[in-house]
Formats: sequence, structure tokens, C-alpha cells
Amino acid sequence: MTALLNASGRGLVPRRTGAALALAAALALSACASSAGPKERGGTLVGALAGGLAGSTIGGGSGRLVAVGVGTLLGAYVGSEVGRSLDRADRAYADRTAQETFEHGANGQAGTWVNPDSGHSGTVTPRRSYAAPSGRRCRDYETTVTIDGRTESAYGTACRQPDGRWALMNG
Repeated sequence: MTALLNASGRGLVPRRTGAALALAAALALSACASSAGPKERGGTLVGALAGGLAGSTIGGGSGRLVAVGVGTLLGAYVGSEVGRSLDRADRAYADRTAQETFEHGANGQAGTWVNPDSGHSGTVTPRRSYAAPSGRRCRDYETTVTIDGRTESAYGTACRQPDGRWALMNG
């Protein structure tokens, strides 16, 4: 069974267990958002999943369960806020910038996007490039989104797919 690993390479939570906990919590939270629009519900679900998985890498025993719960709730909140605010054009600008930055940007060099209609903006900054065990080229990155003067940050990993596009591997 594969495990999520911390920086020292030690297993923290079996991948299936962490994913199952995060998915169950995300689905429960998204059901609570029944009056929300599709972007907000999607953001809540994705944020809760990402937060739950991130929380599963912290602590041990019952502390890990608390970290999963807190990560899920925090991720759901941030995801719903971003999902409520980002429209299709914003996502298109962000995706174009991410693809270009992952393919050609130097580590530490931010790619930026701005939607002139909404005023929303963001950055994608590759932090580390490496070859995954599968042989695919991957990059750890930081991304920001600024909506109505409020900036939110997230971290993740993207890997180059056989068709040349970059796919987010988490969140």
C-alpha cells in the first residue's frame, strides 16, 4: 500500500486512508452548500479534498484525524471563496499562464495573468523541477489568486503529460 510521505521520506497515512477521509469530508461539505452555485460547490469540493489530503500529512494517530478535519474545513472555505469568485475567463487566463510557465519558466520566476474584465489576477511560480519515478517531467509550484484585493496562495505539483499539456497532480 502506498503512503503519503513527509520531507524525510517517512510514511504518514496510507494513501487510500487519507484520500478516503478527505473525499468523505469533501462530499459531506459540498452537500451542505446546496444553495451555492456550481463554481462555489466545485471550489468547496476541490478545496476540501486538497485541504484534507494536506492535513493527512501532519501528525500521528488521533492528531492526524484532527489535522485532516481542520485541513478539510479550511480547504473547503478557501475553495468556496475562490470558486464563487473565479469565472470561466479567469480560469482560462490562469490555465494559459500555468501551461506557459510550467513549460518555459525558470524556477522562482512568476508567470502572471490578469482578466481585464473582472480585474482578477494571479501568479504561477515554479519552485522545483524534477523527473518523477514514471519519467515524467514535474514541477512543484506556488500559485496566487487575487480577487477584490484579497490574495490567496496554494502550493502543488504539475507534471507534463504525453500530449504535452501540464496536469495538476493534486487539488
